[in-house]
Amino acid sequence: MQKKGVNVSLTSYDDIFSTEQDRTAPVTEEIRSVPLSQLHPFKDHPFKVLDDDAMSETVESVKQIGVVVPLIARPAEDGYEIVSGHRRHHAAELAGLEAVPVIVREMDDDSAVIFMVDSNLQRENILPSEKALAYKMKMEAMKRQGERKDLQADGTSRQVVGKLEAADVIGQETGESGRQVQRYIRLTNLIPEVLDMVDQKQIAFNPAVELSYLKPEEQQDFLEAIDMTQTAPSLSQAQRIKKLSQEGACTADAICDVMSEAKKPEVGRLTFSTDSLRKYFPKSYTAKQMEETIIRLLEQYMKKRQRDMER
Repeated sequence: MQKKGVNVSLTSYDDIFSTEQDRTAPVTEEIRSVPLSQLHPFKDHPFKVLDDDAMSETVESVKQIGVVVPLIARPAEDGYEIVSGHRRHHAAELAGLEAVPVIVREMDDDSAVIFMVDSNLQRENILPSEKALAYKMKMEAMKRQGERKDLQADGTSRQVVGKLEAADVIGQETGESGRQVQRYIRLTNLIPEVLDMVDQKQIAFNPAVELSYLKPEEQQDFLEAIDMTQTAPSLSQAQRIKKLSQEGACTADAICDVMSEAKKPEVGRLTFSTDSLRKYFPKSYTAKQMEETIIRLLEQYMKKRQRDMER
């Protein structure tokens, strides 16, 4: 079946692209009207497409003005694989559309993974599980690209993008430290039930990272302990449970004993998540830069307050 298309200059359509990758695409690309039935989700897509209030608003918008921002897809055996635009695709389905505008690009697997992750990380609200899975997919893709680009004359390859280096690169692009990227990736070791509790804020991020070191069967025992004690672990409790696992003594009873203890309040410590502060700073700011800026502003505030009191 022949697909209709029209060549469009990207410079006159800057408003329809949502990522930096889009804006650095070739000078002209073809926008095609592609039937929804020929578009398929990206394999192992880590970002959830929810039928929530935001989706309802998107559906209403699509009903009124259609899909304004074209999807990005790549050719597949049975049609096209969506690289960017899963929510728009779902909204178009709910709105009763038969086809949507699509920009088709040739991409290899690793390039498509990186583009897909970067496109979705632009969103404001991202669940910990989504970020964890996305960071892991991107890191693995970057490592594979590094191996392929560093082939030696003897046919061997050396990995130039190691685990730490890839994490640092991802962190620079997202405003987080490489260490924090690695901590998010640790969450992928949680069983689905525990990871869901992290998304629902029933378990805090830092304790969840410690719990990610437990074996799957130990995590199941942990779930039973939560059900019995009706409490979530503090960071110190999660660290103790992790130590029990390392010592081979992480039984359901031992976890219950730790979880049943009264939590000691953390004195003299105030913690803000990077995500909660991100909207107040440029996207290029790292966590350290945000911290330094906050301290400087507080110092200015204190000086002003002292001057006002002296008047």
